[in-house]
Amino acid sequence: MKNLNLVHLNGLRAVEAVGRLKSLKAAAAELGVTVGAISQQVHKTEQQLGIQLFERRSRALIPTEICLAILPHLTRGIDALSTAVAVATSRRDDLLTVSVAPVFAGKWLVWHLKAFNKANPGLRVRVEATIELVDPDLTDVDWCIRVGPGPYPGLYAQKLVPHRVFPVCNPQLGQKLQRPADLLSVPIIRDPGEMFSWNTWLEPSGMSEADLPDGPTFSDGALCLDAAIAGQGVFLAWETLAIQALRAGQIVAPFPDRYETGFFYWLIGSQSRQPTSAMNAFKDWLVKTLDESLAVDWPPRF
Repeated sequence: MKNLNLVHLNGLRAVEAVGRLKSLKAAAAELGVTVGAISQQVHKTEQQLGIQLFERRSRALIPTEICLAILPHLTRGIDALSTAVAVATSRRDDLLTVSVAPVFAGKWLVWHLKAFNKANPGLRVRVEATIELVDPDLTDVDWCIRVGPGPYPGLYAQKLVPHRVFPVCNPQLGQKLQRPADLLSVPIIRDPGEMFSWNTWLEPSGMSEADLPDGPTFSDGALCLDAAIAGQGVFLAWETLAIQALRAGQIVAPFPDRYETGFFYWLIGSQSRQPTSAMNAFKDWLVKTLDESLAVDWPPRF
């Protein structure tokens, strides 16, 4: 292993990430550094090895033949190192790493996590906010909370609650909405990347999304909710996203109907790793708290 002294590990990680993702920007995001830092690490590694690993073009770095030959070895090696770190950290019974989508983290989890910390003063929770898929067997993540149809073969997956949607808007605009047909005369806020469409809520009323007016578009559910709070239109929200804004009176749910999207909230973990006491404590708390927080009279009146 003395030949590893020729290069720095950070440089090898940069080469592997750029080669695998085929993008400096994506590699920088994954490794948590700047694009400039990634570029410098790749260049320094090429100098240390004395070979060209990428062809520089105006908009991309193209792996050379030798780079393509070593990439599978780099990926396997870095995966092995990641697994070693995960095994080491998973043995700590006072540290819990939870991977959640940023919207769920910001709009639901942070509002309830204080109660878990108070009930479990000896535990530390580290929240990783990401929409990327995570393999609990190859990372230090203990639990993942995701929304999807399931199942998740090869993983421990516990179905939590259904994913339900309903229109929301600020109180002033809500006064104009007495029946679903009134949606035809107000701006509709959309997130084009969402997993469901307005038809989920409209079809039981005999309506179609194609009939709805245009409105602001944002590529993030939290931004869409903020736009609704600001009075820019009506947004098709879901419970964990909107519940705190409803409690605060920032928005209203003008109609009583909530409809399931066919997706569910899932708690996902390793099927091969024995859960720690910290993991079991978090699972029990999450199941109970999620049920209680969404078990409100509808439409909610706070």
